[in-house]
Amino acid sequence: MGTSVLSLRMDEELLERLRDHAAKRGMSVQDYVVGTLIRDDFDARFQAAVEETEKFYGVT
Repeated sequence: MGTSVLSLRMDEELLERLRDHAAKRGMSVQDYVVGTLIRDDFDARFQAAVEETEKFYGVT
């Protein structure tokens, strides 16, 4: 299994929220994000967020 790099650009407010969530768990932001992405329910939660975004913007 190889590895890849994921680069994200986000506003300062979102990064601070991620830092706060990670700090509460004693984790780095990187570890917190990776942990979130590998959760068993991530795919379902991501799909629900996509659908809500599409409804909001009238894409569907």
